[in-house]
Amino acid sequence: MGLGSSAVLGVVNIHPNSTAMAFSVLVIINKKRYAELSMSAESNSLASTSSLTADRFGREIRGLRISVTQRCDLACPHCHREGQAPSSREMSPEEIERLVGVGASLGIRKVKITGGEPLLRDDIVEIVARISPIVSEVSLTTNGSRLSGLAPDLKTAGLKRVNVSLHTLDPKRYMRLCGSDDISEVLAGIRSAISSGMNPVKVNMAVFRGENESEIKPMIKFCGDVGAILQLIEFEADRESSNGSDFTARYFPLKGIEEELARDSVGISVNELHRRKRYILPNGGTPVTVEVVRPMHNTEFCSSCTRIRMSSDGLLKPCLLDRSGEVDVLSPLRNGSSDTELSRLFLKAIGNRRPYWR
Repeated sequence: MGLGSSAVLGVVNIHPNSTAMAFSVLVIINKKRYAELSMSAESNSLASTSSLTADRFGREIRGLRISVTQRCDLACPHCHREGQAPSSREMSPEEIERLVGVGASLGIRKVKITGGEPLLRDDIVEIVARISPIVSEVSLTTNGSRLSGLAPDLKTAGLKRVNVSLHTLDPKRYMRLCGSDDISEVLAGIRSAISSGMNPVKVNMAVFRGENESEIKPMIKFCGDVGAILQLIEFEADRESSNGSDFTARYFPLKGIEEELARDSVGISVNELHRRKRYILPNGGTPVTVEVVRPMHNTEFCSSCTRIRMSSDGLLKPCLLDRSGEVDVLSPLRNGSSDTELSRLFLKAIGNRRPYWR
């Protein structure tokens, strides 16, 4: 095969004794193709050079959060399911690669893979290997149940960091929150990701009133001991659901916790995405970082959102909590649309974005 202006950017060899499906992937990215697509998008009447990757509220789109499946091996009652309607349609690795390439031509530089549970896909390592040469960073969010065996291969394929959902360290409480008592596999997955060289490894702890708020300090200590970042997440819902009895009974505002973290911290920084604050705590001589995610009624959170979403069935989603403005890109791709036509659909979805809390 003649490479022409293409470049071999990475070779991933997964050995037969791997826990992942044995295969070798040669990732070839055609630089000329993406350069031509970028020039085409710049001349597109739907967007000027100055607003190519920004929505009408001036928020530049730098990240793409892709759900690769709705399947999951847990049963968490609080799961927002990435705001997706039920669907069995899933994108192939080649389709994901192509759509990420279109997004990259419009300025998207970071991709976060999610589900459902993305590690249920037998081809998840291939997906990472295909898209990692296209963008500057590929990360993944997981429940961790299958991570310990896959972490080394994912790291080799180009996965830079991972978020692991862990809302409690107590097996009985984990059963109530997630429908499983096998918390040992999740803990092993966190340690495997760290030992594989992923950095950072974040532990996502959603906090629920009357359930796990007492475990915040033990979780801080655990993350400090293993070398992970703790991400405290406020339970969220859309405007309609936030007035319901189920949400109000479980909602635990993190404002007071954040004020306590600020008092105890030895350093504070700010995450560019959503302007989320990170607090460095001394933790008995082993410093640990705690990041707080407070989306509810938070106008700064929404005004600083630089990410667009893609559902597992190929819909671009302007917002997690708002299904209006979704744009189907998978059907046009399967019907033969060109990259230029797909880029116009990306621009349409970006144009549909608006801050949910404003």
